[in-house]
Amino acid sequence: MSSPLAPARPARISLAVRDSTTMLRRNLLHARRYPSLTLNLLLTPIMLLLLFVYIFGDTMSAGIGDGRPDRSEYIAYIVPGLLLMTIGSTTIGTAVSVSNDMTEGIIARFRTMAIHRGSVIIGHVIGSVLQSIVSVVLVGAVAVAIGFRSTDATVLEWLAAFGLLVLFATALTWIAVGMGLISPNAEAASNNAMPLILLPLLSSAFVPLHAMPGWFQPIAEYQPFTPAIETLRGLLLGTGIGNNGWLAVGWCLGLAVLGYLWSTSKFAHDPK
Repeated sequence: MSSPLAPARPARISLAVRDSTTMLRRNLLHARRYPSLTLNLLLTPIMLLLLFVYIFGDTMSAGIGDGRPDRSEYIAYIVPGLLLMTIGSTTIGTAVSVSNDMTEGIIARFRTMAIHRGSVIIGHVIGSVLQSIVSVVLVGAVAVAIGFRSTDATVLEWLAAFGLLVLFATALTWIAVGMGLISPNAEAASNNAMPLILLPLLSSAFVPLHAMPGWFQPIAEYQPFTPAIETLRGLLLGTGIGNNGWLAVGWCLGLAVLGYLWSTSKFAHDPK
């Protein structure tokens, strides 16, 4: 005997999809109408790329290589890390956007309307992931323009690299949503999410682990960015990946689940 609630389940799923799509469109319209925040966050990895290539490139490449300056090799080395830093930078805007929604009263209005409760957060997450991928493409285009090449990567490796970027963006976005929900205002949200752009600076993005002081190596090694950078570097440049692939996927899944549980729990009980 079927449950009387069974016929309503497809309708609930349809409602959730429709409302989430509406919220996604709303977030994308906000990003298009007010692009200054996204552009400011996007400038950080681009400026670091240009700084490390044209100012420090010869010195850094000689220091981590065989003593012979080679700026083209250093471009190839730092681009994977900067692509992941771009994702972390973009998600700071997500934390700010979520905090604005929570403090400006729009969420209270949404809660009085007949819309799917989780659609607000889902719209933020999907919109942020899309913005992250667009930002990665733009930074990648700048990198190619100044000399980055990935001639050894196969189509399968490119697809795997793209999948890793999407998975990493999803994981960081859920964490950023949680940070936005616990922040009393936009400034606090931006400060709370700052580790998402600082952690890449403490990883293997700019220098290899063996070139770091011994006491600092565990800090750089045991964090989510380093295995993700090494995996992306291996996929794009043909270097060894080792266990970094599994570690990167594990970090992404763990952060995504943690961020999802944290965000949905906080959103469900937030009195604002």
